[in-house]
Amino acid sequence: MDVREIADTVNAKRMKNPMIWTLCTALALTLGCGQPGEEATSSTPTAKAPEATPAATTQPDVTVSPKWKSGVSAANDGDKIGNVKLHGTLPGPDGMMLYLYETEGRNQTLMDSAEVRNQMFNFGEVEVHRGFYKLAAKDAKNNCQFVMNPDEKDLRLVFRSSQMTSGRSAPASRENAAWFTYENFARVNNNQVRNLRKQVKDSPFKAQVEQQIAEKEQELVAKEHELIDANPDTYIAKFLGWKNPKYPGSQGNYFDDMDPMDNSLIRSMAISDRIQGFMVAYSKGNDPGFLACIDMVKAHFEPNPATLESALYSMLEGFYNTGDKEHICQYILDNYIYDEDCGADLSDVIRQRAQGIINLQVGKTPPNFTMNKWDGGSLNLMETAKANTYTLVMFWASWCHKCEQEIPVLIPVYEKYRNQGFEAVGVSLDQARQTWVGIIEQRGMQYPNVSQLQGWDSPIVKDYKITSTPTYFLLDREGKIVLKPKRIYEVDAFLQRNL
Repeated sequence: MDVREIADTVNAKRMKNPMIWTLCTALALTLGCGQPGEEATSSTPTAKAPEATPAATTQPDVTVSPKWKSGVSAANDGDKIGNVKLHGTLPGPDGMMLYLYETEGRNQTLMDSAEVRNQMFNFGEVEVHRGFYKLAAKDAKNNCQFVMNPDEKDLRLVFRSSQMTSGRSAPASRENAAWFTYENFARVNNNQVRNLRKQVKDSPFKAQVEQQIAEKEQELVAKEHELIDANPDTYIAKFLGWKNPKYPGSQGNYFDDMDPMDNSLIRSMAISDRIQGFMVAYSKGNDPGFLACIDMVKAHFEPNPATLESALYSMLEGFYNTGDKEHICQYILDNYIYDEDCGADLSDVIRQRAQGIINLQVGKTPPNFTMNKWDGGSLNLMETAKANTYTLVMFWASWCHKCEQEIPVLIPVYEKYRNQGFEAVGVSLDQARQTWVGIIEQRGMQYPNVSQLQGWDSPIVKDYKITSTPTYFLLDREGKIVLKPKRIYEVDAFLQRNL
């Protein structure tokens, strides 16, 4: 489920509070351009969740949902490690590099690389777990997600063009024949539902549109059940079975059909998607509800440190990306990741990932970068910060409507304080240099502007966990974050008080 689908789900359930749970993707909502996420600071609760929870006092509804269908069998139960021969054909130029990634939720780890020769590639024997993997070219947007399962010893991928997103198949692979079928069907179905939801708000035919939405959602469920039945004993059958909870009406049983000891959960979006649905259904959109839900997720996955880490980081990253729930992130960090008791069995990997979020909090030092400027030369962030009293880092893009509104406000603020120790650095998420430079010249931006010209695939996006534009970080001379404003007028007010 992507960001727009989360909003759609909340609207469908008619919650009184807007859903503020999201995981990163670059999609547009009204809070900004790209994925939603405006930054703000809040107080930090370090105590355990309050005793009062949003759970109902009535008996839990343990009715089995008609949307649920188990894809687990004796043959695909649990994880499995083994070698798979990965090779295929791709009509790209000789020397074109392909990169193989293991996935864990939204995280990706580079495993290997191979060159295209005579329109063929061969990774040889690769040791894998059951789950989703990704093949990508140098341009990260040119990629293909697919399944590897040691039960299928030989996997041949066939691409119709050098653009892997345009057409692919996997002869003799039940796993990927089913996955590619589902992926295509779900993409069309989700777009149809999204378009219908846009019509609901002001439509005089609201009831009819809502009925159409329900029918489309049921079509997707029917396709999932069809593929589960047609592909028994496969990983994809198990994955599709995780799409819908068995007991959606019971908060305490919401995860019952997910075996926390099954490590193959990790190499998919299953845990993340289920947590999102859980938050929508039971958090009530308030802090006590979120904290209670976090505790219940932790309790379910606690028997297995591997799946627990995946669940904790999914929640940590999700709440951070909302922009105004950093205190919820701090609760997870204090009580479950860095706590001497609860975090004792966790690996250093999750602590390293968590550190990336900690470093983006007020009072911390964000990642340094050296990046090419639009008018020549390069800029080092920490050197720039050291040379000024305050430095504003603004992530923006030429296609961002919010940025169009904010840049004319920033320009006079910059002129007002630039000789008093204030510097601004624009970090563009554009891909086309001509477009980027054109906006700078058109707007008359006198402050430095840099870009990696890789759009949402820019490494800096990952380092700073940018999910929407504009996003701001105000640094002091030591390079520490002193403010994470939502609007430029907040920067103006801060500088007026402190310069």
